[in-house]
Amino acid sequence: MPRNRFRYASRFMAGLVALVLCVGVAELSAEEHSSDQAASAQGDFASWLEGVRAEASARGVRAEILTSALAGVKPIPRIIELDRKQPEVTQTYQEYIAARLPDSLIREGRELLAANADLLRRVRDRFGVQPRFVVALWGVETNYGKHTGGFPVITALATLAYDGRRSAYFRKELMAALDILNEGHISPEAMKGSWAGAMGQSQFMPTSFVKYAVDFDGDGRRDIWTTKGDVFGSAANYLSGAGWRGDKTWGREVRLPNGFDKALLDLKVSKPLAAWQALGVRRASGNDLPAVTIDGSIIQPGGPEGPSYIVYENFETILKWNRSIYFAMSVGLLADRIAGR
Repeated sequence: MPRNRFRYASRFMAGLVALVLCVGVAELSAEEHSSDQAASAQGDFASWLEGVRAEASARGVRAEILTSALAGVKPIPRIIELDRKQPEVTQTYQEYIAARLPDSLIREGRELLAANADLLRRVRDRFGVQPRFVVALWGVETNYGKHTGGFPVITALATLAYDGRRSAYFRKELMAALDILNEGHISPEAMKGSWAGAMGQSQFMPTSFVKYAVDFDGDGRRDIWTTKGDVFGSAANYLSGAGWRGDKTWGREVRLPNGFDKALLDLKVSKPLAAWQALGVRRASGNDLPAVTIDGSIIQPGGPEGPSYIVYENFETILKWNRSIYFAMSVGLLADRIAGR
């Protein structure tokens, strides 16, 4: 029996060693495969980046700019995670407004409106956008320039352009960003923004920068990162180009009559104020609607239990900046509260 146990044990140990060796070889093979995949991916990205370099060079971006901007650029996995994450509606309208329009934001907005009154007046004179709306956009977008994003814009855009989901769109943005660097508006290391490439205190995508950013202070650079004149002027230029009416507001809260046709609560339904007045719509105070010639639509962003608003053409213009009705409401309400309305 002792010899049989030894023989069985020897066979068991030999089998165990063989199993361990097989597992080790399999793990090594998997690691090698993974390493090969990573190297292949890096090689593919490097080749792709050379294509970017060639395209940018052909459109006139200087070699020294490309060397500086593209040095060490590698995909950032976190950006792909953020791009893949589907947004979920986790806040009601009331919660959204309460979170984004705290009293502190309103107080600071009033202080900044007063402190920059002369600059904002000159921006209004040039672009026809009331100062309170410029300050409100500034506050809602970046908390008056305090939260502009910390991702390197070139790397962020390269990551998204290399990825297959929206590659054409982000490659176009990447080329525009390289053009911005080539024109000397900012250095590559200072060009920071959101994970999607929105930049500066006005959070412009590069193509929006190319189209709307202005050198308001006349120093030869369109600096939406640190120069308030350029930040304000660029935001106002965007709104003006999108159809802003400087002699009109965005909308106001209204009171609906009993039995109001809910089918009329739609941005696509637009009527003159006189027509809404005839249907029994009144200001929130109960007074008549303004006796002015302007069309408006009625919405209930918080649902039937929330407030109703009549919104005008300028509200639609804010939606061209950001297609979220909640966002547009926050800008309009902040603008009114900053102005003490």
